[in-house]
Amino acid sequence: MSEELIIKIYNAIDPFEPLPAGDPAYVDCQEERGDSNILMDLGREILRSKRMTCQLYAGHRGAGKSTELLRLKQNLESQGCFVVYFAAIGEDGDIDPEDAQYTDILLACTRHLLEGLTAADPTPLLSWLRDRWNAFQEVAQTEIQFESLDIGAQIQQFANLSTSIRAVPSLRQAIRNQVEPHTVTLLQALNEFIADGKNKLPPDRSQLVVIADNLDRIVPIRQDDGRSNHDDIFLDRSEQLKNLDCHLVYTIPISMVYSNRANDLKDTYGNPELLPMIMVQLPNGELYEPGFNKVKQVIANRVNPFAPEADLETDIFDSADTLQKLCLASGGHVRELLLLMKEALNWVDDLPIPAKAIRRAITETRDTYRRTVEKEQWSALANVAKSLSIENDETHRSLLFRSCLMEYRYFDDHDEMQCWYDVHPLIKKIPEFKDTVVQLKTGN
Repeated sequence: MSEELIIKIYNAIDPFEPLPAGDPAYVDCQEERGDSNILMDLGREILRSKRMTCQLYAGHRGAGKSTELLRLKQNLESQGCFVVYFAAIGEDGDIDPEDAQYTDILLACTRHLLEGLTAADPTPLLSWLRDRWNAFQEVAQTEIQFESLDIGAQIQQFANLSTSIRAVPSLRQAIRNQVEPHTVTLLQALNEFIADGKNKLPPDRSQLVVIADNLDRIVPIRQDDGRSNHDDIFLDRSEQLKNLDCHLVYTIPISMVYSNRANDLKDTYGNPELLPMIMVQLPNGELYEPGFNKVKQVIANRVNPFAPEADLETDIFDSADTLQKLCLASGGHVRELLLLMKEALNWVDDLPIPAKAIRRAITETRDTYRRTVEKEQWSALANVAKSLSIENDETHRSLLFRSCLMEYRYFDDHDEMQCWYDVHPLIKKIPEFKDTVVQLKTGN
């Protein structure tokens, strides 16, 4: 098969690009994810509630949350909602995941609402910015006269504030210091703008929904008092996060859902919805055929448009065993699956992909995990592999955040949801892990 086909497949398996809603490559894995269904889990609360709602959505990074949120956006729009969706962190995002605060999220929401509600009167927000323009000018060391700008250029200044916070570390805290004392008035101005925007929605739109994606990428930073920046953003600032006069969906780091603040999150927002991994193996280690077949389908759906007659197990991979090795190595993690396949393709000049290329991709990715795990965390991983459960402590939260530990769900014969956890499959053959497992068994 030609290099041209390899290039087409290579670009079709982009692990960092969520699938648009309705994309034929999408695979419905609801049952294999513990009956997770975003259209019911989040969508119905928005469509049925008589008040403005604020909901949280969590899951491992790369598990497919953005693809699901884009499906939610399409579904809500088909039922009369006007949806403003934005990825807060990413190539075109507003927030630095290594250094994020609540003010960054508020400015990002402001920017994207201004861009989305083009018919709304921006006067309240522009008045708020005009009152503080001299202070912002001083921080940014510019001499732009706000009054001399046309309306479009004035609106653009909110985007410029967001961009500066993300891209210019030297200005970041100074801008926040100017915004922070005035967040109450900014929220008031934003809600005035939202109210006018809702009145001017198209006739077939009755609700306004904001979806802020990728906030789950905000890196946890432990503060001197033992609390984290996640606590500060999602709990200490919860009233502000919830105070926008529209329906809201925020993604949230999975580690926070498993923190000692989980009940506080429930009391504040309701139960966060969580997207688990696709279950490719049972808790006893046996292959779970339905989940395994869905993971294979993820690959097939990306290959078929370019090679509709190709057999996945003989034409794209050199054997069914090679394909199975790839699928199981991913642990049911979609981005990991695509990353491994993309890495394997870098080692071939022609199809089918041989077992050697898959082994090479697995080995290189495994070494990345080896460098990710800290020395004192190997024993925690070994214990999870034995018990299939996790402890509520900082070590396990950190391992969840970095996808070294994975969550799976299923419903038993009594319709009771069962959650279980396992070590990422790539970690299980790392010498440090295997040595720790032996030590655990022997008691040494």
